Amino acid sequence: MVRQKLEQFAAEYDRAEERLTGRGDDQSSIHYPAVFLFIGDKSREAIEPIMQMNEKRWENSEGLIYLHAGSVEESVTARVLEYHIPVTAQEGSSSPTSRRDMYRQFYEEEHGLPELNRILRKASGALAEYGRLYPSFDRVRLSIITRVDDPLNVFVPEIALLSEAIFRQSFKAVQMDLYALISEREGAEAFGYSSSLGVAFLRELSLMQQSDYTFSAPLHVTEDGLSIPVTHPPSPLFDLVYIMSDRDERGFASLDGLQTCYEAISHISLLKNRQQKEPLFHANNAVYNNTSFKNNIMTESGRQGFVSAGLSKVKRPNQSIALAVLHHFYKGLLARMKQEPDLSTTEKLAFFGVDGMSLDRAASEMIPTEERLGEMHGLMTNDISYNSVRKLSLKEAEEALFGGGGESFFRGNFQDEAARLLKEFKAGEWIDMAIKRSLTEYPEVEIYSLAAWTEEEGLNSSTGIMAQLRNARREAEMRLASARAELDQFRQGRVEEQSFPRVPLMDRHNLRSLIRYLFDQVYTRRREILLLETRLKLIMKFEEAIQQLNGRYLAVIGQLETLEQLLRDTALSSIETADDYIGQNIMEYYERITADIMEQWESKRGQHAFFTESTMGDSRCLLEKGIEGLTDKLIEVCRKTILTSPMFSRTFEEELLQRANVTVEYGNKTVLTKEELFKKLYRILEDNAAIQLRLYDYTQEHRYEEKYVFGDYTSEFVQHIFRADESSRIYKLGCVHERRSSGVEKLNLMGGFHPEDLMYYVNGKVYYETYLKNGYEFHGIEKSMLPELG
Repeated sequence: MVRQKLEQFAAEYDRAEERLTGRGDDQSSIHYPAVFLFIGDKSREAIEPIMQMNEKRWENSEGLIYLHAGSVEESVTARVLEYHIPVTAQEGSSSPTSRRDMYRQFYEEEHGLPELNRILRKASGALAEYGRLYPSFDRVRLSIITRVDDPLNVFVPEIALLSEAIFRQSFKAVQMDLYALISEREGAEAFGYSSSLGVAFLRELSLMQQSDYTFSAPLHVTEDGLSIPVTHPPSPLFDLVYIMSDRDERGFASLDGLQTCYEAISHISLLKNRQQKEPLFHANNAVYNNTSFKNNIMTESGRQGFVSAGLSKVKRPNQSIALAVLHHFYKGLLARMKQEPDLSTTEKLAFFGVDGMSLDRAASEMIPTEERLGEMHGLMTNDISYNSVRKLSLKEAEEALFGGGGESFFRGNFQDEAARLLKEFKAGEWIDMAIKRSLTEYPEVEIYSLAAWTEEEGLNSSTGIMAQLRNARREAEMRLASARAELDQFRQGRVEEQSFPRVPLMDRHNLRSLIRYLFDQVYTRRREILLLETRLKLIMKFEEAIQQLNGRYLAVIGQLETLEQLLRDTALSSIETADDYIGQNIMEYYERITADIMEQWESKRGQHAFFTESTMGDSRCLLEKGIEGLTDKLIEVCRKTILTSPMFSRTFEEELLQRANVTVEYGNKTVLTKEELFKKLYRILEDNAAIQLRLYDYTQEHRYEEKYVFGDYTSEFVQHIFRADESSRIYKLGCVHERRSSGVEKLNLMGGFHPEDLMYYVNGKVYYETYLKNGYEFHGIEKSMLPELG
């Protein structure tokens, strides 16, 4: 649960940092209304990522329309219009003709087409309501997203053409692009059948993109059930077809599956439909031209090429930074809590209420006062004369006079009372009250000091209060032994040798003097011994209570330090997922940054500024709401006191340059220059923007490339990109200018290939042909209409 809180905090910080509005960065706007149409059950997972990306990057994203056509009745989100295709989609290869059967079932189902018409009209109406958000309402851009191995893509022509027909009633033009996604990782298990489905769809795509492709079907249905043909004249069905995979052209599998492809779709959509708000700055900055791009990927015979893309970004690793800062902030708090105030041994004992004066007071409160001994004079004596006891010892004389009466009185009135009060005495409560009083005088004392002072063994054991209590116990034991010995010796003395006043021939008077002497000398000493015994037992009780208290302190510290380790592990784990270069020195750099900010905060607000009510609160109560409560509080205070510092507002280039050089003074590394940094970042951008598709021949004949940077054209790094290979550049380079300090993204477009150039197609064709030979039917239309397998 705590780790989830940390990951959520890091993600929220990342979103906040990347949120372009109000941070000096800006958002782009799209020029024409746009619709994203997802076809097939497997495309469902693409909806949320693409939607989130659009909302984050596009100022007028609230006007976008999202549609999903699938066989499962399940709502994705309130913003998505859902069309349930009335067919039974079968998983796996259970039915050799399932894709063909679904196609026929769709036309036979009486409610399928009317419902599709209704949903598309609803989408068209919704677009009209958002007209004010767009600079132009002349055309609509329709992006269709599907998976090549999803059997429901058999309906792509029907759904695409009906969408176009209905949208044309509100717009002068409809530009349709298709994004066909390949998940090679998912197809690893059912590779034969899945690959056959994918090749089948790619073969159909080849047909759809032929210059003479035509289509006609009664798709348009009125509210009265009348059908109207929808006809596509001889021409490619889609403006452009983009094919992307979760393996790039080098064969590297993406750790995030198709996530990079989803992000690329959003960037391509923006590139083709962006409202130009700024001048081009320089002739070198090329603008994307869709017509030019299409012409450049067309063969001499007029065959339209397909397109793929690669997307990369260099940005401040905000999630890793947030977690590193949180760890260092907490570590800084613990370091402050570990600072031990300079108290003397006596002051430490007094702090816990176990110093000599406190022990005397506690013991004295349990022993009846000396005046109570006066009540012993009322004891009945045996009828004997003084003369008969004068040769006896004091102990024998007392026995002769009172029998066991004196002992009984002392036991009943002193010893039993003291024992009762001692039993009722709560040493832990006594110490807790003393600590509360002491903390008002010494607010700087933290739990680490309390634990150190109460430990049995360790660095502080010789100066801690346990050692002092042991000394006090030994001293009490010696004093008690001495007092008992003295009393025993005293009671052995003969009566006639004692120094109490006697009068010759006055036996009764002398007897009374002896009795007073016994009570004053023997029982006063007995009371003092009882006081010493009680004090000794109190010390032992305090020792036990302090051991328990130390256990509680150590348990709390254990939890505090477990959290510290968890914070550290989570930060390091996050850093490991970042690019090696982009994530370098995060822990070292932000340790210094966090320490500096904490010192600045304290210099303005006082030494204990992080433990006030408005920040972390009383440090001794950090775990009052458990580890999760502490984590929540820690995140809240870190956001407020640390992450709002201007030190986190540097551009990503400045931040990375400083971070790259943070450890220079500790070794012999050469200081990284800005130019060297830019070269490394440029290389990272280029390497990570590899096209998300494996081609059989990397240098196929009609390969054509364009590359676009998304970032601040005026920044030094973007200018470095434009200079990098200016003299040898064979591709078109442009910049989608957006004021931003959070990072730079690069979109590489490559077109001119055909399905037969794909490794996926080449490898899957053998499965496709084998399944066909074994009676499988993959197409809704007649196979004779399809182009020959390349």
